[in-house]
Amino acid sequence: MSSILWLLIGIAGLVYGANFLVDGASVIAKRFNIPNIVIGLTIVAFGTSAPEMVVNLIASAKGYSDITFGNIIGSNMINVLVILGITAMIYPLKVNKNTTFIELPLSLLAAGLVLLMANDVLVDKAAINTIGRIDGIILLIFFIMFLIYNCYLTVTNEDEEELEIKNYTPAIAVIVLILGLVFLVVGGKLIVDSAVSLARAFGISERIISLTIVALGTSLPELATSVVAALKKNTDIAIGNVVGSNIFNIFFILGLSALVNPVQIKAGANLDLLVNILGGLLLFLFVVKKKSLSRINGGIFIAVYAVYLFKLFS
Repeated sequence: MSSILWLLIGIAGLVYGANFLVDGASVIAKRFNIPNIVIGLTIVAFGTSAPEMVVNLIASAKGYSDITFGNIIGSNMINVLVILGITAMIYPLKVNKNTTFIELPLSLLAAGLVLLMANDVLVDKAAINTIGRIDGIILLIFFIMFLIYNCYLTVTNEDEEELEIKNYTPAIAVIVLILGLVFLVVGGKLIVDSAVSLARAFGISERIISLTIVALGTSLPELATSVVAALKKNTDIAIGNVVGSNIFNIFFILGLSALVNPVQIKAGANLDLLVNILGGLLLFLFVVKKKSLSRINGGIFIAVYAVYLFKLFS
């Protein structure tokens, strides 16, 4: 019970830490007259993925490969199958051309690359499956390309992005920023340690704990952003947030984690990777056909995730 309590406290720390980090950093950036589009591209985008990054870097430094791998793949599956499933059932989601023809294929490419990198035994006849440092560098190169694409997209966009920035004094902004960093680090450590304790106490693998509970906890910022966007009928934000987060998670966070410590891939991981690709493929097929996600599509996403959970725990 104490491990569950610490896990919940850790998740709360991550969520509040990410919010504090974005609020404090946005105010400081605005004081230096940094444009809204740059703040949105860097600080806000980083803030929603900060929970995954902190958990992964801590887990990678400690050598917990199952948590490092499971958190990213689990978060990406939850982003598409659960978060988009829920938001599409709240309100049908429309998709713009950039998301359809560039970002979705890039997200599928990321999922396919991880499947390839995680199968050294099958591809190279290696002794074990590992996402090594060279793989990490390759993923980071793709992330740089994605970042350049986003910079081009924001610079050529004539509409100035509206951001809600807190009315903090510089001193308060610095304090909030520091609190955000502290909450993220402490929350991330609590999640990693309690996930390991729970896995050992209940005889469940760290892979399953990280794919489900840990991944859901670190995906809460994306869930909140997408649900609010759907309720406000800002449907393109809901989909763009999820697709962008999935690309960010694999190319940047998994790439960085592999640089810190090679990620060993355990047996059974191909199921997770294939379901991750299936989710991305279904999303692509749905939006290419109708340029939107209907409530029926959302229901299909949730049904696929339910079947995956049944298979995972059976």
